[in-house]
Amino acid sequence: MLVLTIINRLFELYSLAIVVYVLMSWFPNAQQSRFGEILARFCQPYLDFFERFIPPIGGISFSPIVALIALQFIQNGLDLVVSMIF
Repeated sequence: MLVLTIINRLFELYSLAIVVYVLMSWFPNAQQSRFGEILARFCQPYLDFFERFIPPIGGISFSPIVALIALQFIQNGLDLVVSMIF
C-alpha cells in the first residue's frame, strides 16, 4: 500500500534525523551549523518532551533512546490503524 509505505518512510527519515542530530552533539560546533540548526528545529521539540521526564545519568542523556523507542511504537500503532482502514 502506498499510504503505508509513505508513512513508514517518513518515520524512518525522522528517526534518522534524530540519530544524526544526537551524533552531531559529539562534534564541536556541529549543532550550531546551518544543518544542525535545521535539524534542531525538527528534532528538539520531540526530544525535549522526553528530557523533561528522563534526567541525564552521569552526564549522559538516555532520552534520545527512549524517544526512538517511543517513535517506533507510534509507527507500529499507526501502521496497524492504517492497515485496518485501507
